[in-house]
Amino acid sequence: MSVETLPQEGGCRCNRVRFSVSLAPVITMACHCTGCQKMSSSAFSLSALVPASGFTVTQGCPVIGGLHGVDRHYFCPQCMSWLFTRPHGIDEFVNVRATLLDNAQDYAPFMETWTSEKLAWASTSAVESFAQLPAPQDFPRLMQAYAEFSQ
Repeated sequence: MSVETLPQEGGCRCNRVRFSVSLAPVITMACHCTGCQKMSSSAFSLSALVPASGFTVTQGCPVIGGLHGVDRHYFCPQCMSWLFTRPHGIDEFVNVRATLLDNAQDYAPFMETWTSEKLAWASTSAVESFAQLPAPQDFPRLMQAYAEFSQ
């Protein structure tokens, strides 16, 4: 996704909750963990990690769902679409469900995580792959590689 395509708009299935992304993601991903499989009713969830300052809910009032744990997962109160996550301890980023963006085509997963829990037949085009989560010290390298990949 190039800066020329920003902002990107998105919303839930019923369109009662809408949001805007005005800053480019720092990385895109597919998560194969069983939690994401269950919350997305799919083989994996797709997301784009964007700076929190570039994310705005423009319509509606999302509610917290999922396990109600330390990571706050937000859903539409009407259609229950999983919209975004505010990861615990990482307040400067929001993890947006990439397939809810109006132009989801721009958000192919650069990395995949939790492949140790992936369904054997599920595959992505991700460049980087991790059995669980990458180590925190890996993120600067991954973000730089994603910046080059997404140009």
